Amino acid sequence: MMAAGLAMVLAGPAFGWQVPARGTALRAALMDAARPHAEWDLGPPVEFVVDQLRVAGNVAFAALRPQRPGGGQIDLRMTPLVYRDGNDPQYMDGTHMEVLYQRTAAGWVAVAWQIGSTDVWYATPEICARFRPVIPEICTTIGQ
Repeated sequence: MMAAGLAMVLAGPAFGWQVPARGTALRAALMDAARPHAEWDLGPPVEFVVDQLRVAGNVAFAALRPQRPGGGQIDLRMTPLVYRDGNDPQYMDGTHMEVLYQRTAAGWVAVAWQIGSTDVWYATPEICARFRPVIPEICTTIGQ
């Protein structure tokens, strides 16, 4: 798994996207843009383990694993996704989160996200038309 992650980081420049380094303002801005959405669905407080983070121009993609500060696991049964929205944790794939971002004049905005999805929800022609630079492996099979 570590080798696969390293391969993706090294492949980034070849695909035209970059990986914001830990501790940078860019990485913090992207996490801060996703956090309110994660906390709305999972309850506060939330921090992220970053599995993938890609930026190209004014768009970005993240694959995140929300957790409680210090590494605490989030019990889906005790989250707003279940008690407010009526989602059944049995039909969710954990708490993983994918986020698509757009940079605006005000900063980075999470424009689309899903928690616990069981499919690649962002594999659509509409999304690929805008976010192909940061998810090229997903968009190669999607129409131009």
